[in-house]
Amino acid sequence: QVHVVESGGGLVQAGGSLRLSCAASGRTDSRYTVGWFRQAPGKEREFVAAISWAGSTIRYADSVNGRFTISRDNAKNALYLQMNSLKPEDTAVYYCATTSSPIINTSAGNFDTWGQGTQVTVSS
Repeated sequence: QVHVVESGGGLVQAGGSLRLSCAASGRTDSRYTVGWFRQAPGKEREFVAAISWAGSTIRYADSVNGRFTISRDNAKNALYLQMNSLKPEDTAVYYCATTSSPIINTSAGNFDTWGQGTQVTVSS
């Protein structure tokens, strides 16, 4: 099983940028799809972005498309989320998650390994 730990969250003003990182350990020799989800207070956990093992398939939520960029470095067992033009509505706890499925499904139920989350707060 793959284990993941997120980092890079913080407080930023609207229009600013943050880069989240996700470090993987454990069965990193297996191929896995990786995704980012977020959950704001009182709201459901929602899909943000996901990337396949080889990076050939990437999906974004409509709300972040064009502002966020997901990437991965398999040699370093690392996943990244570059977030630009941040808005107050991007405020949430951001989670890294993995699945052994090669098909990207935006439902949280399809991801079986989760990190503890990192807080992102965007002030207006």
